[in-house]
Amino acid sequence: MRTYLDFEKPIAELESRIEDLRKMDGQTGVNVAEEIDKLQTKADHLLADAYSKLSRWQKAQVARHSSRPHFSNYVSMLVDDFTPIAGDRAFGEDAAILGGPARLRGRSIMLIGHEKGADTASRVAHNFGMARPEGYRKAMRLMNMAERFGLPVVTLVDTPGAYPGRGAEERGQAEAIASCTAKCLGLGAPIVSVIVGEGGSGGAVALAAANKVLMLEHSVYSVISPEGCASILWKDAAGKGENKAPEAAEAMRISAQDLHDLGVIDAIVQEPVGGAHRDVALTVERLGDAVEAAIQELEALSPDELRKQRREKFLAIGREGLA
Repeated sequence: MRTYLDFEKPIAELESRIEDLRKMDGQTGVNVAEEIDKLQTKADHLLADAYSKLSRWQKAQVARHSSRPHFSNYVSMLVDDFTPIAGDRAFGEDAAILGGPARLRGRSIMLIGHEKGADTASRVAHNFGMARPEGYRKAMRLMNMAERFGLPVVTLVDTPGAYPGRGAEERGQAEAIASCTAKCLGLGAPIVSVIVGEGGSGGAVALAAANKVLMLEHSVYSVISPEGCASILWKDAAGKGENKAPEAAEAMRISAQDLHDLGVIDAIVQEPVGGAHRDVALTVERLGDAVEAAIQELEALSPDELRKQRREKFLAIGREGLA
């Protein structure tokens, strides 16, 4: 069954009626095809209209949709010969960040990304995409391997943030995030990063300090979640008082369109009407096209040129607004 978001209720009602009519079609001797076509046209218009004017908070909801494609979908539908590599060779394995060599349309790459999980059991197993220090240290291990063999690095970011638990802090969470960010910035191989869902805080930046940073149209990228921002600024807790998360989302400008205007990201990958979860195959194809184009643009650059381009890209963020 399709999962609908709150703002999609009118669409849900129409599509439910369409489904009921389809079940009746041919069973009662009444031809309902014309009515189905009318309702489908109306539902399509409602869907397109709703998604053409999403608020930033609604975009955050779409970015978190349970049926949105995850890392495992991109592995199965976008690349071939993916060979997962486990462990950081220091403490252990982290299931929130996965990675290994793969082939993208015939080109060898190093693919790294957050995995949130698709159901309750897998979400728990992958810690909801919130990586521990060993996840970031594994990512650095894979980046070093990519540099050694001259492989472009592709990272898929989808995390609410790094795991803030006691064990993670004891094992150096902040240092691991900082070191992974520095590794991205200093790597002598091309790095292309795509925010495919949530890009939350340093846990996202650690895999997104790339030569080219792309975002799916309805993904979000911010220093803190809207809920976290609201809890700090307005002492707003879930279920207590007025929920300020939508207001926080607007103030933080977390959408792909905002971040492209600000120069934080380089390009937006268009999603199917109704979001990536409505047509996973098309989303994966479009993301593949964008990543392939970005790699082709970077592959002629030397290691020093890649480092220089990356450095200048991030130092330039915010300069225009200060001028």
